This record gives sequence, C-alpha cells and structure tokens, in this order.
Amino acid sequence: MQELIIKGGPVMWPLLACSIVALAVIFERLLFWLAAGSRKDPKLINRIFTLTEEGDFDTAITESETSKCLVVGILTAGLAHRNYGLVQSLEAAAMQEIEKMKRSLSVLDTIITLAPLLGILGTVAGIIVSFDLLGAAGLEDPKAVTGGIAQALITTAAGLAIAIVALLPYNALVRKVEKVTRHIEQLVTCYEVTVLKGQEKRKLKQNN
Repeated sequence: MQELIIKGGPVMWPLLACSIVALAVIFERLLFWLAAGSRKDPKLINRIFTLTEEGDFDTAITESETSKCLVVGILTAGLAHRNYGLVQSLEAAAMQEIEKMKRSLSVLDTIITLAPLLGILGTVAGIIVSFDLLGAAGLEDPKAVTGGIAQALITTAAGLAIAIVALLPYNALVRKVEKVTRHIEQLVTCYEVTVLKGQEKRKLKQNN
C-alpha cells in the first residue's frame, strides 16, 4: 500500500483521504440504519393511531414520550402542535427526520465524482513528467518513460476503485432513504385523516 502511494505521486494522498472519508461515511450510515431498525415500534404506532382516532390525544402523546422510533416521533410532534397547523407540523417533523437520513450522503456523492477526476489529474501530471524525461533523454532509455507512464496510471486505477467501492453503498443508501420517505409520507397522510376523525369525536363527546 505504501509503495503504491509513493509510486502514484502526490495525488495519491488526497485519494487516500477520499477513501478514508468514504469509508467513515458508509460506516456511520450503516450504524444509523441499524439503530433506526432496532428502534422500530409498529405496535406503538398502531396504538397511537387508535388513541388518536378515539380523540384521546393526551394519552397518545404521553405513551410515546419515551419512544425513540422515528415514525412515532413524527406523529407525536405533529399531534402535539396540531393547534398551530396539523399538516405543517407533520411535514416539518417529517422533513427533519428525512434530513437526518440524508446526512453525509452528499459527501459520499462528491467523493464518487471527485476520486476519478483526481486519478485522471494524477495520470496527466505523470504523463507530462514522462514526456519531459523523453525529451531530455530521447530514446536511449525508453524503460524510464514507460515506467513513468505505468506509475502515472496508478492514480486513475485508485480513483476508479474508490468511486466503484463507494457507489454501491451510496445507491443502496439512497434507495433506503427513498423507501422510508415514501413510507413516512403514506403514514403522515393517513394520520392527518385520523387526527381529523379524532377531533370530530372529541367535539361530539364535549357536546354530549
């Protein structure tokens, strides 16, 4: 590894930094989704829907206070601020959670684009140096020139390798965010209707 970095030239160092950052982002996102999966609580979500439909908003909020489930947090945040605009409150809470899901993905996307470009830059710089050697030495030592070009191509290979390795988890993470976002949107839409039903039942109980 150290020999490749030395042979590849100065551009190998930013490529190494890109690979470290990419791995760190992938690892952090995997931990995030593992934690989010472990905090899922479909029973509590159904319980909140039931309580909300019955108009028992306070109990729904109280029972969900200690939950760390992503969806539960969105629903109760909207319910707690329903008097200031139910739809707006639910959308704001949902957007906040979606932003958490998307965190650092832009960094990974940048590395996927940047790494090959850095690799090409290193190759072009290496070829320029090789042709300078060719101009100075002529054809007396062609091995020095071809060896220099071979070394220059190391950066392109490294840049492409980083981009390919980062691209697969990036696409998987993006698809995961899109899937969860659609699920949240569906639940939020259903919950808006449920809250309206609950408000109507509360009014009937108060009138009676």
